[in-house]
Amino acid sequence: MYKRFDMDRYHRRSIRLPNYDYSQEGAYFITICTWQRECQFGEIFGGEMKLNEYGQVVKDEWMNTINLRPNIGLDEYVIMPNHFHGILFINDRMDTIQCRGVSQYAPTNAFRSPSQTIGAIVRGFKSAATKQINFMRNTQGAPVWQRNYYEHVVRNEKELRSIQEYIINNPLQWDLDENNPVNIK
Repeated sequence: MYKRFDMDRYHRRSIRLPNYDYSQEGAYFITICTWQRECQFGEIFGGEMKLNEYGQVVKDEWMNTINLRPNIGLDEYVIMPNHFHGILFINDRMDTIQCRGVSQYAPTNAFRSPSQTIGAIVRGFKSAATKQINFMRNTQGAPVWQRNYYEHVVRNEKELRSIQEYIINNPLQWDLDENNPVNIK
């Protein structure tokens, strides 16, 4: 019997802004969930995230982003048991990028190849963390992350402050978090 192809079930609609250049200078908020929302990176105790060895890998790989891509600045981020939130800045001028209170050098006229898009940055981060975690677990090829991620173009300073506050308070809100397995239906 012929089954009708269910577009809603098998294809995700893009949440990306049409015709937006995701390599252009600006601030971006990203959220990445683990495979099947499994709690892999640690636990919340008393409103604080306690990273396990896999969570530490995620932290190290996120911080390594600025070493691999000198036109990127990192701001607030949080690693939760089964997801990650972070703010990053793309800057392509001869300038400094303010990152978590530390100024960093940003190169002049940074080369805008596809490798400088938000998608490429997230793919590189996810890939590096996955390889290292799978090596540690002896599970080569096993998924660590869901296939996609959420990103939001931060449009102004007020929005940036609101997202920063959300990230900082995320561990305190774990009991109410939609990604908490207790709350997933």
